[in-house]
Amino acid sequence: MKDALKKMKRNSNLSLELEDEDADFVYVKTAISYLSTKGNRLLLCTSKMSLLHQEPSKDSKSTDSMPKLPLPALKGTLDTYLRCVKHLLTEERFQKTQEAVKRFGAPGGVGELLQRKLVERREKTDNWVYDYWLNDMYLNNRLPLPVNSSPAMVFPRQNFTAPLDSLRFTANLISGILEYKSLLDARTLPVDYAQGQLAGTPLCMEQYYRIFSACRLPGRERDVLVGHDGSAMPDPEHIIVACKNQFFALDVGINSRRLNQRDLLTQLEKIVKMADDEHERQPPIGLLTSDGRTEWAEARGELIRESTNRTSLDLMERCLCLVCLDDASKDEPTDSARAMLMLHGGGAAVNGGNRWYDKSMQFVVGADGCCGVLCEHSAFEGIVLVQCTEYLLKYIVRLNSPSKLVPAASVSKLPVPRRLRWKCTPVVCKFLTSSTDRLHRLVKNLDMNVYKFHHYGKETIKRLKMSPDAFIQVALQLAYYRCHGRAVSTYESASIRRFKDGRVDNIRSATPEALAFVRAMADGNDAKKMESLRAAITAQTNNSTLAIMGLAIDNHLLGLREMAQDLKIDKPEIFRDEAYRISNEFILSTSQVLAHHLKFGGDPFKQSWSLFLQVPTTVKMFCCYGPVVPNGYGVCYNPQSDHFVFCVSSFRESQHTCSLQFVQSLEQGLLDMRDLCLKYDLHEPKQGSTMGTSTEMSADQSKNQEALTLVKSLSQTKLQVGGKTEQTL
Repeated sequence: MKDALKKMKRNSNLSLELEDEDADFVYVKTAISYLSTKGNRLLLCTSKMSLLHQEPSKDSKSTDSMPKLPLPALKGTLDTYLRCVKHLLTEERFQKTQEAVKRFGAPGGVGELLQRKLVERREKTDNWVYDYWLNDMYLNNRLPLPVNSSPAMVFPRQNFTAPLDSLRFTANLISGILEYKSLLDARTLPVDYAQGQLAGTPLCMEQYYRIFSACRLPGRERDVLVGHDGSAMPDPEHIIVACKNQFFALDVGINSRRLNQRDLLTQLEKIVKMADDEHERQPPIGLLTSDGRTEWAEARGELIRESTNRTSLDLMERCLCLVCLDDASKDEPTDSARAMLMLHGGGAAVNGGNRWYDKSMQFVVGADGCCGVLCEHSAFEGIVLVQCTEYLLKYIVRLNSPSKLVPAASVSKLPVPRRLRWKCTPVVCKFLTSSTDRLHRLVKNLDMNVYKFHHYGKETIKRLKMSPDAFIQVALQLAYYRCHGRAVSTYESASIRRFKDGRVDNIRSATPEALAFVRAMADGNDAKKMESLRAAITAQTNNSTLAIMGLAIDNHLLGLREMAQDLKIDKPEIFRDEAYRISNEFILSTSQVLAHHLKFGGDPFKQSWSLFLQVPTTVKMFCCYGPVVPNGYGVCYNPQSDHFVFCVSSFRESQHTCSLQFVQSLEQGLLDMRDLCLKYDLHEPKQGSTMGTSTEMSADQSKNQEALTLVKSLSQTKLQVGGKTEQTL
């Protein structure tokens, strides 16, 4: 270990220092390259990371043994921040930003004070950024949850030939939910492990245990996530079934016995009949949850004045999940149409009131076969949604094979499902009218385009010795530049589940190298284009590696900003600067959502589910979500072996965006990039270049590679904290 460090110090002029070598924790103060050059000088981001001696986890109870999230060095984060924003600003604007950053990071200045306080916070908490991040990313956000926050997974369309078919599917789905819940209760869900680069690290599993226990309650200024630690509410024993904007509590366990599929089907038939009773029809209260969070908080405050409403709200908020039995839509069931139905239900005129957006999981079963699941995102990331969803669909396949399962005994006496009742004052009715109108505008505003690119897939990119994810991210930069003529701040989520209670940080994909490439594509020769492409992919790949190791800048800057607020310090100039606003206005919000291939004939309960997941041809799911800013795009993509699936969203009210135009630009860009690579590949000797780097690296590029080698050596020696990025919502 020490020999490797000494060699790196001698060969790369990196500042390395071993501290307390004999302790259980080995702190290595290592200069990790930000993988770029400025003239002949290597830009470094210095970080101090904790490497823990531990064996791979054997079960799901190993969270306490996971290492804490590292806290990057202040200077490294500030240097990287300047590099990330420079090409997004005018020269004059950048000079002002540079001065603000210099003052913030000055010796003895406010930056050093805040950094020391973060060090203290890291020592006292399991995850120093978790609460800051949760509030900033979700709970402080006042926008409505549908489209703006909650992602959806769209199932393969089901072929229901009779009304009873959809109820049978729903009964099997609920049975799978209960089976999955039993794995969670026993904490026997297989541990996720990282794959790819620096593979083998056990990943924190705590997000899984919030799937069926979390509910986000609205607040006038900040929402509250309840139930996520398992202590705020008792274990729920019921689900809520929504049908025709009515809600019914369905007990799934009676006398300590779980209902089987036949019993569940019987109960669902009762619910459908009860929902058709016009005399018992309740107002569509679910529409209130589609509104802005402050508006919904005010409406909920009015609702809880009545004891009847308090009882119904209690049943709703303690349920395992919602199952929404939707009426058939009149629209043609294209992929884009189905995606929008999952996100917002089509508004009050269709199924928009047949939802309760505060609950963490809402499974949608449409009478026309349009099915999927909508998740409230604050409790867990997209990978958890994917894993759970695929488990359920595979479970349904197993149920349809009679020889595989022995039917459970029926419950002899089934109680009637309980209708949730509501008392609406004139004030509540007024809120309902406003919520209906705002949801209608949101439905009309969303522009969704689900596009399947069939010209090639990730295997082609791999043969070119490039990272498929980095290749697609660079293609997204090219598409945006061709549409709008500029680079914009871009978000790509990167999992930090290698650390205790880790959620995500940001891979800033709008790199200077990406901008150089898209400009070269406009007027450069092929050699310059190819060189720029390789540099852009290298930068993106290495940024991803740093992010999943907990060394990205966004969480760190957030922590510094929030610590200043905790200390009642005036907001530092760096966070009042226009550059900080621009850098956090993510006009391109992107993520890769994949699903794992579970082989038929094997036991999906015992599969070692992994970080990187691929949707099999047998389960053609896709994920979608809306933009995060009014003039932005949401881009969720799924790379398959021979094709890609892109879900591109924007808002029609924006004069600057158009999903179709972006998709067309993306398609042409992917074709141009492939043609460039193939053309260049024909004239270049095959000498094993990897991950988009040329065979003959410059001295600076060589140092970058050595820095990565050091990271890999450290990770493999103590704790593997790297690997391919886990993509999430």
